[in-house]
Amino acid sequence: MSGPNGDPNIPIDEGIINDEDEFDDEEYESINSMLDQINSYLDDLDDRNDSLNGKLQELMESNQQARLEFKAQRHSSQTQEEQRPADGDPSLGVKEDVNNENEDSK
Repeated sequence: MSGPNGDPNIPIDEGIINDEDEFDDEEYESINSMLDQINSYLDDLDDRNDSLNGKLQELMESNQQARLEFKAQRHSSQTQEEQRPADGDPSLGVKEDVNNENEDSK
């Protein structure tokens, strides 16, 4: 007689697994206790993950705010530098010479 897949000499019922292992109440309670512990650890891990995500969001917002403030400060200092001449600016000396000539001619 051939088996379920056409294999010779394999009875059809041999491929069926009969689960004769019976668990008693203590084993079920032990398994349930372990599953409860795992669930508790996973809940704790989920809470920590949420906390870290919140802190990361706050850090990103703070970093963005600091970058905007730094950019505004840098822009402000560049604007101030453009409005006042530098110490070595030759145009400043020319203006002073013109002013001195006007005073001498009086």
